[in-house]
Amino acid sequence: MLRLTELRIPLDPSAQQTDADYEQLAREAALAKLGLAPQDLTAFTVFKRGYDARQRRAIQLVFTLDIDSPRVPELLARFQEDPHVMPSPDTRYQFVAQAQANFGTEASQGLRPVVIGFGPCGLFAGLLLAQMGFRPIILERGKDVRRRTQDTWGLWRKRQLNENSNVQFGEGGAGTFSDGKLYSQIKDPAFRGRKVLTEFVAAGAPAEILYLSKPHIGTFKLVTMIEQMRHTIEQLGGEICFETQVTDLDIQGGALQGLTLQNGDYLATHHAVLAVGHSARDTFRMLHAKGVYIEAKAFSVGFRVEHPQSVIDTCRFGPFAGNPTLGAADYKLVHHCKNGRAVYSFCMCPGGTVVAATSEPERVVTNGMSQYSRNERNANAALVVGISPEDFPGNDPLAGVDFQQALESRAFVLGGRNYNAPAQRIGDFLAGRPSTSLGSVEPSYKPGVTPCDLSEAPPDYAIEALREAPPAFDRKTKGLCHG
Repeated sequence: MLRLTELRIPLDPSAQQTDADYEQLAREAALAKLGLAPQDLTAFTVFKRGYDARQRRAIQLVFTLDIDSPRVPELLARFQEDPHVMPSPDTRYQFVAQAQANFGTEASQGLRPVVIGFGPCGLFAGLLLAQMGFRPIILERGKDVRRRTQDTWGLWRKRQLNENSNVQFGEGGAGTFSDGKLYSQIKDPAFRGRKVLTEFVAAGAPAEILYLSKPHIGTFKLVTMIEQMRHTIEQLGGEICFETQVTDLDIQGGALQGLTLQNGDYLATHHAVLAVGHSARDTFRMLHAKGVYIEAKAFSVGFRVEHPQSVIDTCRFGPFAGNPTLGAADYKLVHHCKNGRAVYSFCMCPGGTVVAATSEPERVVTNGMSQYSRNERNANAALVVGISPEDFPGNDPLAGVDFQQALESRAFVLGGRNYNAPAQRIGDFLAGRPSTSLGSVEPSYKPGVTPCDLSEAPPDYAIEALREAPPAFDRKTKGLCHG
């Protein structure tokens, strides 16, 4: 097959053309570029569709197409100097191993692999092991996704926190109650990301995620998809154990022999995938105490900023704001501050809500999410500043965890000690004065917010950077620091 990239189709300002219309226009443009007749095509697939909105009054859709024709060898020879015409790569996932037919006997080599955690990493580790015939055992400290959803709403609606079943812990992990973004900036020459998208579509996700440049699903659809993927793992011989936490590792001679569970049971295994996510702090401390090598890593902290989605749409898309082909607009911003810190937007959620993501008592953490429709009134994003291990005293690799917990505890106090989130109007934050009331943007966070002075939470160097960045961002995205 032949791959054609950077094929540009102008967006219709009247918003009358549908996705199918644009696909037909891309097909016709490809035929014209390659000099083919319709009957010359034996296959035509949209591999990717994005958009170029740098010129807000002349937005273009940008297609990558896979085309098959008996004339492909001739075309590749004729367009060998064109960087946008090339052979189509093989995007199928290549399995690296297959369990032996007698795998699973009581012999030591037959011990089943264990996956600890059933978030995105554990889900796909378990699925791949099951597809290779290894019949994995998956241990998840939280509940299945349906019961977990009820517990999550318990915090949002009734301020009742379940420490092991919440936005962080439970089937599907934090991604189930986050924005459900399915793209990354890392290089992916083996097309492993394609494997993820393909499995999601097989589990019920919209087929469009296979070609949209910024695919997105949303929590409501993710719940049923995750259940279907769990059933697939079980049908292939895997086993999922909910409300089961690993509390100790049996390591002898530098090799894993088994796991101790919270109820005292012992599970023999020589292979375990640690997929516990970023909030399993008790597990990190257990690993450190067992002598497992751990090193501190950089991370970022900051605030969720919320603004009307219509403002972002107009800023990014101009007269094309509201065009159904484009959907709700997003943004991505970065500013390098005078004090050497970098502030950037992260996990931008178009048409979404700010959610309570706490997993420990008397602490407050916020996250953002959008449903598939992305049609809520507000947009939100994290505005965060980089924190490095050099910012922590001593050489304890878990000092960053202590830093996070102290910050979350301070947020709990500022919010009123009832799981409200501390909040401040951005104009007040930039001016260095506490907020005593809310502005024109109605916060979406549940259970609620408490006006305060956010500068009382993070370190001074972080506040300095977080105050410098928004005016710079506003010059690129008008409306970001108003209100």
